[in-house]
Amino acid sequence: MTSELRERFWERYTLEELTPAEWEALCDGCGQCCLLKLHDEDSQELAVLNVACRLLDTHSCQCSDYPNRFAYVPDCTQLTPELVKEFTWLPTTCGYRRVAEGRKLAGWHPLLSNDAERVHRKGVSVRSYAVSQDDVPEHQLESHIIAVLPM
Repeated sequence: MTSELRERFWERYTLEELTPAEWEALCDGCGQCCLLKLHDEDSQELAVLNVACRLLDTHSCQCSDYPNRFAYVPDCTQLTPELVKEFTWLPTTCGYRRVAEGRKLAGWHPLLSNDAERVHRKGVSVRSYAVSQDDVPEHQLESHIIAVLPM
């Protein structure tokens, strides 16, 4: 851990109390939040696709231009403590969601394992199935639905 991170901050502080560096370190690097979603207004369901934002490097599961992502992807959402509680589609494995719900981080989380590759080996990341939105024509998006969630 770097000196800018307080010891076991995820157990000692709420999401609202985290420093910017701690907030970023809480990300487990799974890439699931970068998968495209389609919201059905009629059914109030959210379809999750195996199609990732064009900026997601589907191998590393990291944003290829994180500092400038909003300039290239205007509908990219900045995750905040408030949105963590609102986004019920965040996976139950998500570090942000786990801390918000008062649960412990998973043992494979990089903050505990000191191994950023472990999230991939455990099969939690999108590495094995995500495709870039640049490779999927818009008219084919519905054929890439992998889950439908109630809103």
